Amino acid sequence: MADKVYVIDTNIVLQNIQHVKNLSEDGKNIVVIPETVLIELEDKKRQTDELGFQAREFARFLAESKVKEVDISGNYRVVKLYNENYNIHLMSKTEYDSDIEARHIAESNDKRIIEIADAARNYYKGQKVIFVSIDIYARMFGLFKNLKTESLREDRSEVPRAQFLKNVELDSSFFNTLENMNIKKIDPEYNIENFCYEFVSNDGNKAYALIHKERILPLSEDDFKGLKIKPVNTRQRFFMKAILSNLYNILVIDAKAGSGKTLIAVASAMRLIDKGLYDKIVYVRNSIESLDKGADVGFLSGNDEKFRIYNMALYDTLEFISKRMLKKTENKESVESINSKITEMMEKYRIEKLWPGEARGRTLSDAVVILDEWQNSSENTTQLILSRLDNSCIAIVIGSNRQIDNLYLNKYNNGLTSLLKLTLHEHEELSMFAIDLQKAVRGKFAEFSERVYENKKQRLS
Repeated sequence: MADKVYVIDTNIVLQNIQHVKNLSEDGKNIVVIPETVLIELEDKKRQTDELGFQAREFARFLAESKVKEVDISGNYRVVKLYNENYNIHLMSKTEYDSDIEARHIAESNDKRIIEIADAARNYYKGQKVIFVSIDIYARMFGLFKNLKTESLREDRSEVPRAQFLKNVELDSSFFNTLENMNIKKIDPEYNIENFCYEFVSNDGNKAYALIHKERILPLSEDDFKGLKIKPVNTRQRFFMKAILSNLYNILVIDAKAGSGKTLIAVASAMRLIDKGLYDKIVYVRNSIESLDKGADVGFLSGNDEKFRIYNMALYDTLEFISKRMLKKTENKESVESINSKITEMMEKYRIEKLWPGEARGRTLSDAVVILDEWQNSSENTTQLILSRLDNSCIAIVIGSNRQIDNLYLNKYNNGLTSLLKLTLHEHEELSMFAIDLQKAVRGKFAEFSERVYENKKQRLS
C-alpha cells in the first residue's frame, strides 16, 4: 500500500514535471493524473512557449512508461503506469457531475479535476488522499469537498537575501594597493556572495572593486573607455565590469524595470566580440504571454512574426545603441539610418534570437548567451539552455522577480531565483557573479511608476 495518494492539478505539471517525480518519492506514493489534466496538457503541448515545453516533457515521460494494469470498476477508469520507480495512475469517470460549458471551459475543467480527487478517496480506501495545486481557488474548491489540499514546498521557500554589494570602511592609503589583494585581509567576514565592494575612507574617498576567487579587481574609468554605451550608476558599473573582465562564466542579474539590464548586457557583449573573445551573441527569451499584452502568439504566422513581440526588448536596445553610434547629422534620427545601423550590428555581431523550444539538440559555441526575462523560465528550461553551452561560452542571465508573467511560476521557484540561490555557493565547474540593479534609469516615467506603484505593493505586503 502506498504511503500517500497525490491527485495533482494541471498547473503542477506545467510548472515543472519534476514535481510529479518528487511527489512520487521513488514509488512510495501514488500520483494520480485526472483525465481532464491530460486533456489540458494535450491542448498546451502545441504551444511554443514555456508551458508547451513542459507539456511535451510530460508527454515524453508518459511515452516512456509501461502499463501495469487497467482497472474498470463501476464509475471509475484507472490506468496504472510505472516508469522506473514512479507509480502514476491516470483516472477518469464514466459520468461526471459537472457539465462542460464552452463559455466557462476553465471553470468546468477545474470542477472535474476536483471530482476526480473526491472520487480517489473512494477508490483508494484507507489511504491518505491529497489534492495538490498551486491555484488557491482550486484548493478552496477542494476544501468545499472536504478534501485535504496542499500547495508545493517551493511556494514556501525563500528568495535569497544575499549581500551582493558590501560596504567596508578602509583607509584611503590602501586604495592604490588593492589590485589582486586577498579580500579576507581587508574583510575577514567576506562571504562568497559578496561579489562587489565599496570601500569608504574617513576623508570621504571611495573605491570600488569586484571579487573573483577572493582576489580584488578594482574598478576604474579606463574600464569603460571608448564605449558608446557607458554605465550611469555604481551597480551598472559593477555589472559591466564583471562582463568585460571575462572572468565569470555565469552572471545573474535581478533588476528593476528600466534599470538598463538588457542595454548593459548587449553593449558589453558587443565589446567582448570586438576584442575577439567570442564570435556571436545569442539572445534567448521565453515567449510567455503577459495578460497585459493581450497577445496570443498561437495566431501569428511565421516564426519571425510569432516571436517578434517577445524580442522587442532586443530591438529597442539595438535602436538605442544605433542612435548613439550614428553621427550627429540631419539623418541620424531617420528610420532608414537607424534600421540600416541595426542590420549592420546584427550582421557584425552575428546576433541570433533563440527561443527555448529550438535549443534541444543544439550546441552553442564561442557565444555570449543572454537569457532575458528569466523570471518567466522554469528550472527545467534553465537546465535545457545551460546544457547547450560549451566551454567557450559565457551566460548573462537577467530578469526581474517583480515582473513575473508566467502564471505557473512565482518568485520562489523560477529559473532566475534558482540561479541566484546558486551564487551563494562555490562551484568547482565554473565561476558565478550576481548583483541586483535597484535604480530605474529609463526616465521620469519609470521613476514615477516605481515610486507610486512598487512602494504601494511593499506597504500592502
